Amino acid sequence: MIFALHGVFALLLLGAVSGHAAAKTCNVAPLGHGKDDTDQVEAAIARCGHFGTTVFAPGEYNITRKMTWDLVSSRVDLHGYLSFIPDIQYWLDAHNTYRVIFIQDQASWFVVTGRDFVIDAHSTGGINGNGQPWWSYFATRTREDGDGRPVAFTLKNVTRGVVRDFRIEAQPFWCNAVADSSEVVYDGMYCNATNQDPLYAGQNVVPNTDGIDTYRSDKITLLRWDITCGDDCLAIKGNSTNIIAKDITCRGGNGIAFGSLGQYVQFNDIVDHVLMEDLKLIRLDPQVQPNLGSGVYFKSWTGTVNGSPPTGGGGGGGYVSNVVVKDVSLDNVTLPIHVYQTNGGHTGDEPSKLQFSNLTFVNWTGTSQRSTIVELACSPAAPCPNMRFENINITPPSGTAPSYICVNVASEFGLPACNATGLA
Repeated sequence: MIFALHGVFALLLLGAVSGHAAAKTCNVAPLGHGKDDTDQVEAAIARCGHFGTTVFAPGEYNITRKMTWDLVSSRVDLHGYLSFIPDIQYWLDAHNTYRVIFIQDQASWFVVTGRDFVIDAHSTGGINGNGQPWWSYFATRTREDGDGRPVAFTLKNVTRGVVRDFRIEAQPFWCNAVADSSEVVYDGMYCNATNQDPLYAGQNVVPNTDGIDTYRSDKITLLRWDITCGDDCLAIKGNSTNIIAKDITCRGGNGIAFGSLGQYVQFNDIVDHVLMEDLKLIRLDPQVQPNLGSGVYFKSWTGTVNGSPPTGGGGGGGYVSNVVVKDVSLDNVTLPIHVYQTNGGHTGDEPSKLQFSNLTFVNWTGTSQRSTIVELACSPAAPCPNMRFENINITPPSGTAPSYICVNVASEFGLPACNATGLA
């Protein structure tokens, strides 16, 4: 029942906001090439972000410092782009970004917080992350979680928010993050991380450009997403509950991820009640983006602590349960369905105690690069019960037969020739 209610919330919120928003309106236009728009953008939101409407005219708004929008019972019509200057050394200084996403100590340069608001970019506006200088810079440097590359668009402590028809061009790092929030609807999201530097053609020079990472959030709805990236199209991280994703197109990258989980020994990561349907995963020209890893994959750290987050960790508990992934089309992915529990681990580590259970996969079609269609490598300390498959019709490479691997699976239904009692 809770899945069915998410979309209704968006319609109710639109009506409620429109009534409040009539009270005051702020109109903003770009100052022009080379001029700093940050002050006027912040002033408009300060005046009309509570019980008002802010209208941004078409064009590019130059943003030169970190920015928070606090929105309450309000509306923003963003017809243009917030263009964040590609001053890499400036943004890598931790004083110049927010660290509001606890997991992996990620940086953000633009944070929206508040309640009962609508941000509508009308498919003509959003964020320009100016990512190419970032991608080229880090192509010859070490990348690590928490190194300061900024998330393009972060929702933090939001209750009842709608983001509609929003475009994010050239995100340097994650495209979106939602943390510590509830009842959020993203209805129409476009993210495009495509390398234009001929020096790096054929390489995945845009790693960590996830479409979205969800964390410590409940009742999050993702509708009509089109993501071109070099990493996870969607990443469902710890304590994400009652998540709906529908009509999602992933172009390149690693697929749709649940995790990684169990990185923090002091916390339990819980993912419960997730419905994903109408998913398309499309392999790009390898000169543009060589990766298309999985359709959907689930991963946890081992049970041993190896270093400290954000780059190390492990030993955390929790569970992932009641996940349904249905109506999926795959275009030549490497491994369609994958579960593994050794992320960041070493030989001899204690097995993960985080359990994956009640995972259901229905109506999968398309093609795989390998003959292995499903690989469930569950932890011997928490074998996977109730793995269910229905109408899995994925074509392996020509001349090979599809295979299915089940290790430490307590019970499985619907896969041919999958040994559900296999042990590691």
